[in-house]
Amino acid sequence: MCQCSYNKIKGKGRSLSKGSVKKGSLKNGRRFPKKGTNFKYFSKLTYFIDNRAWVHEKVCMATLEAYKICEQMMPERKFMIMECSHRKGGKMFPHRTHQNGTSIDFASPLTKNNHPYHGDQWKGIWHYGLQFDEKGRCMRNKKIRIDFEDMAKHILALEKAAKKRGLYIKKVLLKMNLKDDFFATPSGKKVKEKGIYFARYLTPMIDMVHDDHYHIDFGFLKK
Repeated sequence: MCQCSYNKIKGKGRSLSKGSVKKGSLKNGRRFPKKGTNFKYFSKLTYFIDNRAWVHEKVCMATLEAYKICEQMMPERKFMIMECSHRKGGKMFPHRTHQNGTSIDFASPLTKNNHPYHGDQWKGIWHYGLQFDEKGRCMRNKKIRIDFEDMAKHILALEKAAKKRGLYIKKVLLKMNLKDDFFATPSGKKVKEKGIYFARYLTPMIDMVHDDHYHIDFGFLKK
């Protein structure tokens, strides 16, 4: 019976994100389910021990609704949530952000031989160590590639679900030399048309680690 609770949202009360993603805290957040129909959280270690799967309630609900949208558009695709925030927010090594429950790392969807590939979903924390070249090909196996079209579809779904809850996508971090291929896809062009902001500059260290995943900061729309 206990195991079942891990596949449900945990947390109650009205969420409050204080401060910024770089210096903030989270009150009454929500912990993502460990897995759903077409998604899973990437690491048992950071989920159960480090408590890094917490976000603001609106961010949680928007993210889960986006996965439902994606399930209709691309039923063969499985997604993966990576690190979010601590239960009460605050500093979370080695991240410089992720402090107030409005940040999520999403694993880049992959293909192998032009078919959805999900073998990366069993790597746990080692997923952050995956490396991709400037064309989105995995350094250890060039048959494995980033699926920029599915990534863009996911971002569009997030943007749609976020707006329904008074949120917007404030910033996306993706490795600089991958952005051209992302925006060249049909859905990537739609992302650009909507004006969803992608960081225009990243320090070399930050840029280097944003090839295996895309980081998203959500913001709250002004009433």
